[in-house]
Amino acid sequence: MGKIIAIANQKGGVGKTTTAVNVAASMAATKRKVLLIDLDPQGNATMGSGVDKYNVDNTCYELLIEEKPIDEVIIKETSGKYHLIAGNSDITAAEIKLMEVFAREVRLRNALAPVKNYYDYIFIDCPPSLNQLTVNAMAAADSVLVPMQCEYYALEGLTALMDTIKKLASVVNPQLKIEGVLRTMYDPRNRLANDVSEQLKRHFGDQVYRTVIPRNVRLAEAPSFGTPAMYYDKSSTGAKAYLALAGEILRRGKANQVAK
Repeated sequence: MGKIIAIANQKGGVGKTTTAVNVAASMAATKRKVLLIDLDPQGNATMGSGVDKYNVDNTCYELLIEEKPIDEVIIKETSGKYHLIAGNSDITAAEIKLMEVFAREVRLRNALAPVKNYYDYIFIDCPPSLNQLTVNAMAAADSVLVPMQCEYYALEGLTALMDTIKKLASVVNPQLKIEGVLRTMYDPRNRLANDVSEQLKRHFGDQVYRTVIPRNVRLAEAPSFGTPAMYYDKSSTGAKAYLALAGEILRRGKANQVAK
């Protein structure tokens, strides 16, 4: 059975979309079947996958509002070697229209049901806010991966996000859990970053991934070329870090299966 992971943080600029694109590409490189869903109206994950967000026939809008069959919405050719459901500014209208429909919280869950078992992993790039789109992602997901920077207000914001996830779990998805906390844009020369990193590990223990995503020029450059970092510069520290993250996610998944 496939696993659905929402990549979410209410705070913007934490490397959420970078993580979505690069972990999807890294998983696909391990020969897993991967689907990436761009649920952010900015459409950055779509562009970072080598797909022009301005010239796509179907996006998450058609999936959620017009309820087109998911097979008609999936784009199978991307620069990251994974499948994609695109996102663009049309999704803003979807958020508004969702307020008027019945069972709006589970539209995405229901839409993904026919293909969930086809894919090994489905990643959802959520918008940087707690809105109806994010609620849909949380309702559909098995778990939430939280990217965050090790900065001054990080712990307070992360604690608030964890509380939000727990509340959503109690209302729309009792099976929802934390997949892991990922430290992004990390600079080990920065004393504050190291201090916050240690606090994270004390507060959240094994939920914090061992893999750390460094500040890396290649990670920042790759989206402008419409490709994940591993296909832009596979020798870069950023590309290697996301491959390591994919390996860690796979190992955790196997360990959890054994534990069950």
